[in-house]
Amino acid sequence: MTSKDFGDLEAAGFSGTAPLFPLPNAVLFPQIVQPLQIFEDRYRAMTADVLEGDRLLAMALLKTGWEATIEENDSPIHPVVCLGRITLDQKLEDGRYVLLVRGIARARVISEDTTSRPYRVGQLELLEDRYPQIPVIDRKSRRDELLELFYELYPGDASHQTVQPFLERELGLGALCDLLAYVSHLPAERAASVLAELNVDARSDLVLDEMRSRLRSQQARQRSETFPPDFSVN
Repeated sequence: MTSKDFGDLEAAGFSGTAPLFPLPNAVLFPQIVQPLQIFEDRYRAMTADVLEGDRLLAMALLKTGWEATIEENDSPIHPVVCLGRITLDQKLEDGRYVLLVRGIARARVISEDTTSRPYRVGQLELLEDRYPQIPVIDRKSRRDELLELFYELYPGDASHQTVQPFLERELGLGALCDLLAYVSHLPAERAASVLAELNVDARSDLVLDEMRSRLRSQQARQRSETFPPDFSVN
C-alpha cells in the first residue's frame, strides 16, 4: 500500500472496522479490481450497509474445512485480508448485487465485533509493504525475471492486456508480485500466502517459485505431448 492509500483512508475517516466478506476460493490484492456477485441474504444486507456508509469491506479467505460451518458466522479465516472499496455497484431486480471492488490495503484482523447484524465485522490493523534496508536480492533483476517468466508462461495470453497498463506505470516489486499472483490465478491458499507476506523480497520469492514450478510443469507436459517423435521417412 502506498502512503497515498493511507492518506485516502485517513481522509475518509476509516474507523478501523469493516465488514468481513469470507470466500472459499478468491483472494483480493491491493490495486486489483475484483468483480463480485452478491446473492446470499446476509451479504445482501452487508452490501446495503456498506453502500450507505464508506463503501469499504474486507475480503477474507476461508480456511480449509470451512464447509462444516459455512452457514454460521464463525468459519475460520486467514487473518490477513484485503480491505477494498466498492467502485461500481448495481442492484438487480431479484435483490442480488453486482459489484466491482478495488483492493486498497492489506490488513490483519485483530478481533471480530459481536453485533446483531447477520454478517461479520472485523477490527482491522492496516499493513504496509516492508522493503528491508539491506536487500537479499537484486530487486531490478528480480522484477525482470518475474516478467520474463510471465511472458514465457503466457505467450500471447489475454492476461497481457491486463498487465501491460500497470507495467507502463513501473510498479514497485511488491505491487508487481501482487499483480502477477492475481493474473496467474494462483491456488487460493498460495495466493493467501502471497497476501500475508509483508517482506517484499520474500514475497517475490514466493511468486518466483510458483512461476518456475509452473514453467517446469508446462515444459514437461509439452515434452510428453511430443513423445514418441514422428518416424523418420528414411
